[in-house]
Amino acid sequence: MSDEKKYFAHESAYIDEGCEIGVGTKIWHFSHIMSNCTLGENCNIGQNVVVSPNVVLGKNVKVQNNVSIYTGVTCDDDVFLGPSMVFTNVINPRSAVVRRGEYLKTHVGKGASIGANATIVCGHDIGAFAFIGAGAVVTKTIQDYALVVGNPARQIGWMSEFGHRLHFDSENRAQCPESKIWYIKSENGVKKEI
Repeated sequence: MSDEKKYFAHESAYIDEGCEIGVGTKIWHFSHIMSNCTLGENCNIGQNVVVSPNVVLGKNVKVQNNVSIYTGVTCDDDVFLGPSMVFTNVINPRSAVVRRGEYLKTHVGKGASIGANATIVCGHDIGAFAFIGAGAVVTKTIQDYALVVGNPARQIGWMSEFGHRLHFDSENRAQCPESKIWYIKSENGVKKEI
């Protein structure tokens, strides 16, 4: 890292004008950060990643190889985007029809993980600490802490903030085996117990 830049960009990476890139962020081989993007501190942008104009990534976002993050996507802090996962931004694309003004937004909440080769259909937000399984196709909004898999993605359980599947007792309480934090389940979803 030079004194001018407080982030690292491989010599094969392209960074367009108007971008804000946080301290400690790393941008690897053949990646392209397009105009007016905001990347928080300590992000890791893998090889062959495209970040389209005006995308916003929070702090400590990990983007694995071969991911395209299209205009309209925002990710909060600590999001993980697995290898070759896909965001879309137009619900009904046609090559001959220009729909740049019709991009649908997708927001990924703090700490969420999206597995390898998953597809997120635009306009569907991903809740905080949600876990999207590898290859899942998300066609609806996903709740905080939800574990979803398949095509179309369906919820099969709940995950802790440390990425462990939660097993609820008869009182709808579950403890993360790693962090020892307790969670409680209600008809509104899952929350950390206070």
